[in-house]
Amino acid sequence: MTIKQKYEFILDYFIKHNPEPASELIYDNPFELLVAVVLSAQCTDKRVNMITPDLLMKYPTPEKMAEAEVQEIYELIKSCSYPNNKAKHLSGLSKMLVSQFNSEVPQTLEELTQLPGVGRKTANVILSVIFDQPSMAVDTHVFRVSHRLGIVKNAKTPLETEKQLVKHFPTEWIAKAHHWLILHGRYVCIARKPLCAQCDLKSICSYYEKEHKETDIKE
Repeated sequence: MTIKQKYEFILDYFIKHNPEPASELIYDNPFELLVAVVLSAQCTDKRVNMITPDLLMKYPTPEKMAEAEVQEIYELIKSCSYPNNKAKHLSGLSKMLVSQFNSEVPQTLEELTQLPGVGRKTANVILSVIFDQPSMAVDTHVFRVSHRLGIVKNAKTPLETEKQLVKHFPTEWIAKAHHWLILHGRYVCIARKPLCAQCDLKSICSYYEKEHKETDIKE
C-alpha cells in the first residue's frame, strides 16, 4: 500500500467515525487555551483541567495575570509538572500579550513563538484549534502514531514529521487530523503496548504488519 493510499484510508476512517474531533482541554477563549496548552507540556490534560478553573478565576485576562507575582501563579499550578518554569512563562507571556499584542492572542506562528514558553508545537495548537489554520502540532502522540502507521518516512524530529503530515493530509483536514492522531495515540496506539486488537487502522499499519510477521516467524 502506498503512503497516499494510507492517508486516504485514515482520512476516510476518521471522517466517518470522528468527524468533529476536539481538544480535551477545557477553555472558553484564546487566552484560556494558551494558558492550558502551556501548562499541558509533559502533563496530562486531565491534570490541567483540574488546575485551570481556579487559576483563570483569579487571573481571567492577560492584564490580570500580568499583574500577578510569579509565586502567586506558582501556588495555583504547583500540582502540574515543572511549575516553577511554567509560572514564569505564564507571567512573561501575559506581560508580552499586554505590552505588544493589545492583550490579544496573536494569529501567526512567528508572533506566537515570541511568547515565553510558547514553542512551535504550542503555537500550532493555537493556530489550528482557535484560528482553524492548517497547522499540525506534533506532540509525542502524533510523532508515535504517524511513525507506527508508516505515514511518515525517515522523519527524525517533530518538525520533519510535521512537514510530511502537512504535505500529505488535505489542507482542509489538517486541523482535525491533529486531533485524530493525538486521540488515537492517547487511547489506542498507546506508548508501551498499543491496543492493536482494538485498532481499526491495523490493516494499513506498518508497526502491526511488522509485529504480526515477527509473531508468525516465532510460531
